Amino acid sequence: MKPVAFSYEFPQDLEHAARLVDEFSATPVAGCQSLGPMLNLRLARPEVLADISNLEELRRVEETSDLVRYGAGVTHAEIEDGEVPDPTDGWLQTVAAEIAHRAVRNRGTLGGSLCHADPAADWVLALTALDATTILQGPNGDRRITVENFLIGPYATALGHGEILVAVEVARPRPQARWGYWKFVRQAGDFAKASAAIFLDPERNLRRCVVGALGGPPLVLVGFDEYLVREMTAIDLLHGALPDRELGSLALHAAALDRAREAVT
Repeated sequence: MKPVAFSYEFPQDLEHAARLVDEFSATPVAGCQSLGPMLNLRLARPEVLADISNLEELRRVEETSDLVRYGAGVTHAEIEDGEVPDPTDGWLQTVAAEIAHRAVRNRGTLGGSLCHADPAADWVLALTALDATTILQGPNGDRRITVENFLIGPYATALGHGEILVAVEVARPRPQARWGYWKFVRQAGDFAKASAAIFLDPERNLRRCVVGALGGPPLVLVGFDEYLVREMTAIDLLHGALPDRELGSLALHAAALDRAREAVT
């Protein structure tokens, strides 16, 4: 199978890229680690591709006392190797190191992963758990939206017509913050069959318990205090949030949740 015919454009700056997306419905492409195979199998059939991989505006990383703002074009490998600041003191590096294989991490990008919105993707889960914020740029100006609200369905996002994801902001956890993350894969490099993350930052009054690889956006659980102190099982917590699912189908996700809990309690 080979891709259908398409035009391949190299915008010179973000403004040019935005114009291609707005006027010609161009599909932005950076690492092409997910879109490439979809093109080859004709699962995706864009008429115009806009290669934004080398745009300086999408490669910038800005650091403040409160957060790090990553350009959407920052690669997984750059985070894994510590070439860019990690406000979580290593949590993001650990997540990045477990994404697919090194060849994929060398080219795959933070923004590309979020825009692809694969339900089993690592950044989809981890950045939802960390309550990160996306920065979208479009014909009506900039728009800020949490990763949780950016992901609206399997392979579906809140990007409007003509909008481009230009950056992701990750706030600095406070010293007492705790983090647990776990995913189950069949073999190294695979997408997760089940994943979970727990983030507790009492100084910011932020408590997040998130389960991924459920076939849709990450599930942000509420009312999980009893689970953290082991007065409720993970299966009961998940079944309460997903009453229509068979208990057996939740077993692996419950195990991932338990492994994440071990790191924070």
